[in-house]
Amino acid sequence: MTTATGYEIAVREHAALGEGPTWDTAAQRLIWVDILGSRVHTYDPVSGRRTVMVTEQHVGAAKPRAGGGLVLNLRDGVGLHDTDGGFRWLHHDPVPGRRANDAAVAPDGSLWAGTMRYDEAPGGGTLSHLTADGTVRTVLDDVAVSNGIGWSPDGRLMYYIDSPTRRVDVFDVGVGEGDGGGEGGGEGEGQISRRRPLVTIEDGAGFPDGLTVDADGCVWVALWDGGAVRRYTPDGTLDRVIPLPVPRPTACAFGGPGLTDLYITTAATGLTAPPPLSGSLLVIPGAGKGVEQRAFAG
Repeated sequence: MTTATGYEIAVREHAALGEGPTWDTAAQRLIWVDILGSRVHTYDPVSGRRTVMVTEQHVGAAKPRAGGGLVLNLRDGVGLHDTDGGFRWLHHDPVPGRRANDAAVAPDGSLWAGTMRYDEAPGGGTLSHLTADGTVRTVLDDVAVSNGIGWSPDGRLMYYIDSPTRRVDVFDVGVGEGDGGGEGGGEGEGQISRRRPLVTIEDGAGFPDGLTVDADGCVWVALWDGGAVRRYTPDGTLDRVIPLPVPRPTACAFGGPGLTDLYITTAATGLTAPPPLSGSLLVIPGAGKGVEQRAFAG
């Protein structure tokens, strides 16, 4: 295991709950959100250009669409934002006391979207699979804080975090039968099976939040209240730790030319005296090599 530093400030910001960094390959920019601030941010690391879009409700994630625009995981469901500013619901499902959280686009172009209760009550959240035609299937229905989602480079494994469990779990994709834990088994789009833990974060090291998977198949995990990002090999061995100047890093993603820079979102919410960089977007140049992410097919 190695310990590395070398972070830089990509965007100095005061986000309450920065989350969901995503590299938009077509636009060559990073997309990230401030969930509680109801804002979608973009950042072009070459020109330094930034944009901020205000949403009408809390936004858990924003991902690029294949035809342009964004798919938004919002408090009351999943919506499509067009390049001309138009908006329509793909799936509208408001539940009192519940909001959207992290989401990710699978290698097949579908969306996996998580929810959670504001009070983080166990069993109050879900993980759902959505296709471009609006078909929705709840895959997990007993979640507390649905967080990081990612896939192995060959698409055969899916990684998932329900933060209070302290685990990073792994599923097989598209094979086998469900294990009775709420996962859909069998062949077909959006099917996962054989859930098992990849790693468990030890007490005192924080809670696993967002994740990304690199070209070597290693899983990078941001540790809420752990002040660090960790890299685990495909067999669950810890081989790299990156300490950060904030206690609440929330998620990470590779971006920039060549997908070699690791971008990290951070949060200030809930901290009595947040350190100066809490809420900013950080970057570790040359941290590794990412995998190009698909845009949502809708």
